[in-house]
Amino acid sequence: MRKNQALETSENALTPSTGVPTSTRLDANEPSALTASDYELAHGEKLATTLDLDTWRPGTDLVQMYERLASEIQEAVRQETVMQHQIRQEIFPRLKTRPGAPAQAGVYRASVEDIERIHSTLLFPGGVEATDGTVVPFDTLPVTITQIGVVLVSYRGDQGSWVHRVFRRDLRTSGKNPIDETLDLLERRRDRSAVGYDSTRDRLSSLARRGIMAYAERAILLDRATAPWRLGHGSPTPYELVTGSGMPELLDASLDLMTRLVNFKRFVFVPSETSRRELQTIGNALRPMEYAVIDSSKENVQRIQAGHYPGQAWTRLGERVRDFVDTCGDKILVGLYRASSMARSQMFYAHAEHVHQAALIAMADSMLQEHRGFPMLIDLADSICGRIFGAHDFAASAQLAYAQAGAPYQYLGERQTRG
Repeated sequence: MRKNQALETSENALTPSTGVPTSTRLDANEPSALTASDYELAHGEKLATTLDLDTWRPGTDLVQMYERLASEIQEAVRQETVMQHQIRQEIFPRLKTRPGAPAQAGVYRASVEDIERIHSTLLFPGGVEATDGTVVPFDTLPVTITQIGVVLVSYRGDQGSWVHRVFRRDLRTSGKNPIDETLDLLERRRDRSAVGYDSTRDRLSSLARRGIMAYAERAILLDRATAPWRLGHGSPTPYELVTGSGMPELLDASLDLMTRLVNFKRFVFVPSETSRRELQTIGNALRPMEYAVIDSSKENVQRIQAGHYPGQAWTRLGERVRDFVDTCGDKILVGLYRASSMARSQMFYAHAEHVHQAALIAMADSMLQEHRGFPMLIDLADSICGRIFGAHDFAASAQLAYAQAGAPYQYLGERQTRG
């Protein structure tokens, strides 16, 4: 692995001495430079060849393209299968014995009886509740409305839904001189992105709403759920909460919330994706009904918090984050499981005291949809959330309000009037 390769990480790196690849999260302002040699190594052809239009084929020449597609995929699958065998032989034994590994580290196999027990005593009687949320923005020049909805579900049925709408207006009556108000308005809007677009320039619109949704999902899971076990989507310590999404007040509240979640102990979180391709590779070497406990979340949270708390306003909070890492970091373990031969492996997070039960719960729920191998309760929450708080109905009500205000089309973006 190249030393300067930038990988966006949201999980823990494994210790180099294990022979398992590690990754480094670089600052977004320091992208790694790729060379022509890097390109050739990854793609099997020189960059100059790709750029030469004489090597491009007419769009109608599909037969040869399909043949190349089939051969590339077959060879890639063959090589992955060989690599999975090597991982089982060489890497799996090191998970438990490597320096710094948690006591629970290693590869385990669930039995059919384990899965049946989880189904009959926890999942189907409603002993596990899950949350999922959705954020739907309606962005126009006069006002940006953000709708954040979260639902709580179990296999006994819908346990509740909550919604909050945030109205962001650049122009509000302030009592200033009208000229000063106008200049302030132009200044604020200069720093925002185009209508209908997310941009790093407009962090209040994009990052803050993700942070608020992440907070709401976990707060509802803790304070509104009543089941013995809680199933969450993502990570118990997501980037948006560990950094406060740039808002000290959100970080302050999030540290309290995450500490309470860790102390609750009976939780399991499953993210949809991970940027850690090396962990995906390890996970796909698992056989169905196997799971592996890899490491703790301590190093990952330390990487997230490093450099994110500059200035006097963040000094106390930076110390609180370090205390949280020292107190709770080792208690959150990271693992992988595979529920089906048809599906890829999934990552999960659980408390160290209940990691094996948590893995069984995630796996048992994921086995209910063999093709995905992902917890059905999370999918159920997502489906209900999209149905209740969907973008279409929300946009329709906002457009109706604009029509009632005498401006049915004037402030709608091009995408909002398309089709």
